[in-house]
Amino acid sequence: MRYTWKMQSHSRAEITQIVKDAATDAGFDACGVALAGEIDPDNRLGEWLRLGYHADMKWIETSRELRQNAQLKLPGARSVVVVARNYYSPRPTRESQTGLVSRYAWGRDYHRVLLKPLRGLAKRVAAMAEGAQTYCCIDSGPVMEKAWAVRAGLGWMGKNSLVLRRDLGSWFFLGIILTTVELEPDSPAADQCGRCKLCIDACPTDAIVQPQVVDSRRCISYHTIENRGEIPNDIAANSAGWVFGCDICQEVCPWNKRVKLTTESEFHAREGHANPSLLHLENLTEDEFLDEFAGTPIMRAKLTGMRRNARMVREQISKKSRPVV
Repeated sequence: MRYTWKMQSHSRAEITQIVKDAATDAGFDACGVALAGEIDPDNRLGEWLRLGYHADMKWIETSRELRQNAQLKLPGARSVVVVARNYYSPRPTRESQTGLVSRYAWGRDYHRVLLKPLRGLAKRVAAMAEGAQTYCCIDSGPVMEKAWAVRAGLGWMGKNSLVLRRDLGSWFFLGIILTTVELEPDSPAADQCGRCKLCIDACPTDAIVQPQVVDSRRCISYHTIENRGEIPNDIAANSAGWVFGCDICQEVCPWNKRVKLTTESEFHAREGHANPSLLHLENLTEDEFLDEFAGTPIMRAKLTGMRRNARMVREQISKKSRPVV
């Protein structure tokens, strides 16, 4: 369908529904809208940074103001469109002497899969008003996407700091479109976690320091992906087999027990990517690493990181198998 600025003759609610229908046509599993106002009135991000919970991820600190104010990223922004895309598929049977890779990284890099349909949706949003502008990103831009998802009613913030939905649990990617088009906002979703704190209790490194707050310095995901140095001994000792990311706080969540399979085949596990051989990872050459993992999220850790992680897990397995004297 071709959209033009003449859509201004429609009501704001009608235009919003057209955008949501377009999101469905583009393959997204959910779509919500928020007003592009202040997103962090309590300066939660600033306090998180002050406490050093971002570890050495300096880019979050340098882009703090942009993240907290959509108007700085897109002057004149009036609405934020948030979409979700399910990536859930079951983990293949794990063999001995293998590591664990976070579910989101089993297939093709989600940025490559989702950016094209998100940009297509952004064009449809821009067509809703003459001269409209948009900015879109998938967790790579200076945008507080999880906070916007909650504001747009896509779900609530779980105690593990991930957005949760009844139908998708937390197994989904988020896409954001800032736009100068005025759309009808959705109401934020009610918190459905209640007194449950399974995610907090299950974290083997105590990284969830309080509900909705994660200290990256203690997080297995941070250390196996972003940390370029050596992994601290206390983190390594409790790494639980993970060589890229960590899904423990998601796997124990009751809302993640009955979710539907993704319809995107690109997110299904490639052979050997969900539970890779530790010895294989340690012995890969640079060329072999590129051949096997190019175009996947695992490239983020680089070959040096994956070798280090595999060595860490293998050493922990060895320690546990030693007889007690």
